[in-house]
Amino acid sequence: MKKIILPLILALFALSAGAKINRPKLVVGVVVDQMRWDYFYYYYDKAAPNGGLRRLVDQGFSCENCMINYVPSVTAAGHASVYTGSVPALHGIVGNNFRVDGRWTSSVRDTDVKTVGSSSTTGQASPHLLQANTLGDQIRLATDFKGRVYGVALKDRAAILPAGHAANAAYWFDTKAGCFVTSTYYMQELPRWMKGFNERNPWKPGDDPKMSPDGVTLTFRLAQAVVDNERIGTDDDTDMLAISISSTDAIGHEYGTRGEENWAVYQRLDKELGQFIDYLDRRIGRDNYLLFLTADHGGAHNPNYLKKNHLPAGGWNGSDLFKTIDKSLVEKFGVANLIAGENVNFAYLDYQKLDSAQLDAKEVKAEIVRIARQCPDLMFVYDRDDAASANIPQAVRERIINGSHPKRQGDIVYIPRPQMFSWTIADDYRGTTHGQWNPYDTHLPLFFFGWHQQQGQTNQPVVICDIVATVCAMLHIQAPNACIGQPILPVIEAHKN
Repeated sequence: MKKIILPLILALFALSAGAKINRPKLVVGVVVDQMRWDYFYYYYDKAAPNGGLRRLVDQGFSCENCMINYVPSVTAAGHASVYTGSVPALHGIVGNNFRVDGRWTSSVRDTDVKTVGSSSTTGQASPHLLQANTLGDQIRLATDFKGRVYGVALKDRAAILPAGHAANAAYWFDTKAGCFVTSTYYMQELPRWMKGFNERNPWKPGDDPKMSPDGVTLTFRLAQAVVDNERIGTDDDTDMLAISISSTDAIGHEYGTRGEENWAVYQRLDKELGQFIDYLDRRIGRDNYLLFLTADHGGAHNPNYLKKNHLPAGGWNGSDLFKTIDKSLVEKFGVANLIAGENVNFAYLDYQKLDSAQLDAKEVKAEIVRIARQCPDLMFVYDRDDAASANIPQAVRERIINGSHPKRQGDIVYIPRPQMFSWTIADDYRGTTHGQWNPYDTHLPLFFFGWHQQQGQTNQPVVICDIVATVCAMLHIQAPNACIGQPILPVIEAHKN
């Protein structure tokens, strides 16, 4: 009997040693900056049959009802939320710029590190202000840091925040120098291949690739170079590549959601995304990589375009309103400039001045709210501390609370009427902006593609936080430490192991 049992035990141990969790070799996240959900369908007939847009619609799994569940809907908050599975109240990235300890900072500014790759200060950036782990961090932890993680984008925040704290590298574009750079947070010197990439892809210093469709090409070219030279996706430890397309946002801001300029950049996205998918199919294999594509936020239609077609829209003079508020505060409290600045839907008090003048913050905020509520273009204005009890629709209240980090977000909340921009709109203005709770700014595309993913779609309501929760569930790894999202069951059910 012993002679029979021993070989069986050894055989079971051998099978156990050879078993492994089924995971893709590579996870690719693509965030298209300022891509409205409806662009996939608005441009579908114009897109190439073998391009990226149609391929995701025809072959990928689409979550048609994916929404941002916080305000403000801006780039840094969007990228952080996609990859942490969380909201600004928890991950701390409440805007592109915000106040920390009474001082303004960008979302990734870090003066304790230096630029690597140029002599400018563009590389003084890191994820040190991000207060939560990302998908990339969790992949690193799950693989005992054998899995490699990289972020690439033209914008610093769009490369750094998705890659996370433990990333191997993040690369972004230095417009002053005309090349890609990184920071000493990641390395002391650019890899040889990266230096060669900059030499082979020269860009005139001072010219901004974000303002050209060529910026899309440049970004995908770097993404492919990372895969080639870092050899990610070539072993059994899952790697991750986070790609963000920034030109779509810059061109949208300048030229709006319609017109030849916007189509030109999405036509280039269609082409480059299709070619990148072809490259991944050849290099990694369709069933060896999982790709998801989403956006960080949407964008409003141009007010002049809407008014021309008899739709309500316009601009309110935010500058004049805050001058009126400041005048009222001087008359009542005798101190000027008590408002330190704004962050889309939030105004910050200057607490140093309040303390110096021994003023009660609650009284000052009440006066600001009283004056601001007289503006006909603002629907709701109130003290942020009163958000939970404010008499506003639940959906809007929830977004405000989710966007309100207690130590970083502004003190006064103001919500404008739909389609109202916070400045006076000139008759020849063609551009757009974003940041509000409304569907035009918060309805996101979301596609899953590759790695045994079947084609399909769901209209089940999901939020931006659910993206990473879904990927982690599919990979059988722990979700990031501030993740509040839930796995999207139709996506998981459409995935065949």
